[in-house]
Amino acid sequence: MSAPLPDHRFSLKKALPILIILAAAIVGFLFLRDILGFESLRQHRDALIVFRDQNYLAAVAGFLVVYVLIVAFSLPGAAVASMTGGFLFGLFPGALYNIIAATIGASLIFLAARHGFGRQLSARLDASSGATRQVRDGLRNNELSFLFLMRLVPAVPFFVANLIPALVGVGFSRFVITTFFGIIPGALVITWIGAGLGEVFERGETPDLGLFLEPYILGPILALCALAALPVIVKYIGKKAA
Repeated sequence: MSAPLPDHRFSLKKALPILIILAAAIVGFLFLRDILGFESLRQHRDALIVFRDQNYLAAVAGFLVVYVLIVAFSLPGAAVASMTGGFLFGLFPGALYNIIAATIGASLIFLAARHGFGRQLSARLDASSGATRQVRDGLRNNELSFLFLMRLVPAVPFFVANLIPALVGVGFSRFVITTFFGIIPGALVITWIGAGLGEVFERGETPDLGLFLEPYILGPILALCALAALPVIVKYIGKKAA
């Protein structure tokens, strides 16, 4: 007697975590943009520095928790949070704190999506045929390359790069590893910007995120993108030549 097929129908209970994240993201967009914005950091910078100097470990723990919540619930202010890490803790260990918090927050979104819709969608993709099956097979055959590309290419929204892997059945360990290492270049740049915020505050200016477009920054990131895409290109050429 064959085993019963798994039930892949929609379940509100399973979908609840991702629905909570979506609701929090909407509330955050409507009500928290100013609280988590750059001007708020400017207003509270002195108090933050005093607290860091008097309670360093508590400042690190509090920063990590806030950053994880911002990422996990897709709240506005992720860029400001990264700059805050640089402002409070310097390029290092500020960049490390940013990378750890962002990876944890991204992992929570991944697990919520996998628990809610990911397993059902992944099962449907496995049972699909035609173009859908080809796309799915292409993603899985070049999983590491695609995961790194989604992290390295600045045009891919962070939330999207967290959701797609969960919905196509990527393994959790691969997701965590590629997230941690894939966000390092961008994290270093924005933490570097944050480390120089003291001078920006003194001049009464706002940070210039256009630094990402400078050739000496964009060039290495594009080179890393090309390196991540190389295995996919080699496999494609090999299939054409066969």
